[in-house]
Amino acid sequence: MSIWKRIGNLFAKDEPPVREKSMLQLAPGDICEVSLVTYEVTGRVSNFGRNAALLTLRDGTAIAYLHIEQREELRYALYKAIDGRLDSLTEVPATMELDDIVYYLEEEYEGHVSAAGQTPFMNAGDQHVWQYQSDEGQLLRIEWQNGRFMLYEGEKIIPGDVRVIRGA
Repeated sequence: MSIWKRIGNLFAKDEPPVREKSMLQLAPGDICEVSLVTYEVTGRVSNFGRNAALLTLRDGTAIAYLHIEQREELRYALYKAIDGRLDSLTEVPATMELDDIVYYLEEEYEGHVSAAGQTPFMNAGDQHVWQYQSDEGQLLRIEWQNGRFMLYEGEKIIPGDVRVIRGA
């Protein structure tokens, strides 16, 4: 190595460390772990007005949905899609009973979302969301966009059970 190269190395700046993605920044192609299960992120629906995202996760053939929302702290909920049907956007009830579990409306909101990858709603647009909770802590989520309803059942996940394995 020449003397000039050595002198140049003394004054060279170190490259800044690569910043790891947060869970709220994950996108299709990334890998994460939720409750000791490793998933590939295959889709993302983002609601920037609420600083929230619904990630479509795939573990082999199983599909799950991780809802992430940044409020005072990051909040996580893991959902599975369920079969169900509602007739009208204006007739979503304040309480719902499914499989002998009564769910109570906790929050209702709407906002503009963007979609990337494989998601239940393939286009960006206005989305209406109803979030329910039972007395036992089980969650129910209803989404409506472009004339289509999606229903999900799930549970809250503690932040320690969620981590990024590899960000693309």
